[in-house]
Formats: sequence, C-alpha cells, structure tokens
Amino acid sequence: MSMQTHPVDHELIQAAAHVARTRCRGDNHTMAAAARARDGRIITAVNAHHFTGGPCAELVLIGAAAAQGAYELDTIVAVGDRDRGVVPPCGRCRQVLLDYFPALNVIVGEGDRIRTVRISDLLPESYVWADHQLETEKTAPLSTD
Repeated sequence: MSMQTHPVDHELIQAAAHVARTRCRGDNHTMAAAARARDGRIITAVNAHHFTGGPCAELVLIGAAAAQGAYELDTIVAVGDRDRGVVPPCGRCRQVLLDYFPALNVIVGEGDRIRTVRISDLLPESYVWADHQLETEKTAPLSTD
C-alpha cells in the first residue's frame, strides 16, 4: 500500500517541540502535541501519564481543542520531550483520531523522512466508530408512542 503524502506543517512541529521543551517536566508529562484547527489556530497539549494509564497528548489535545471551540482539526503532530522529535501516534490514538477526524492529516517520520499522511493511511481497513453510529441511527426503529 502506498501512502499519499501532503505538505508538512513545520510551524506545527515547532509549536509541539516548544511545548515539549518548556512544559514537559518529569515522568508525568513526556509528550506534547499540536494541531492546526480548520480556522488556522494552533492548539497544544501534553500527555498526563499515570500508573493506571493516562491520556496521550493527542487525546488531551482533542479535549483542549473542544474547550476552545475548535471542533475541526486539519493536522496533528506529537513530539517527545528531551528532543526526541516527532513521534507517531500509538494504536489507541490512531483509532480515536480516525473516529473523531476521518480526514485528519498526521505528521510522522524522523529527520529528512518527516512527512504528512492521512490518519486512515496509518490505520488501514479499520473499524470506524462514527460509521457504526450512523448505521445505528439509520436502522433504529421509530417510536410509535
């Protein structure tokens, strides 16, 4: 399978790297994410690690974006602390990002191999929760009350 690449948003990578460098402190916050909203705003977030599990930076970013009224995201990137650079989303984040934003672009790769791909390319032939919800609504019986 060949992934179609899109232009890389270097400003977004810089925003995430800045947050990783200045806000990630210790084991609780080791990843930063930045996303460009459809209106051009950049939203940032950090992960919230906890021994019981915890939301990744990308998932925290979804909530932060909604809190700022940004419900449509175009591109997202995650960057590790300690100058680890761009880090691809984990499997859980890939599924959630696909469900929330099926046309989302994701910046992945390292060094001169940094590229932007669709979230659907990172999770091919996947189950899309949003599609299930639409099917449920179509087939749900009408109330006769």
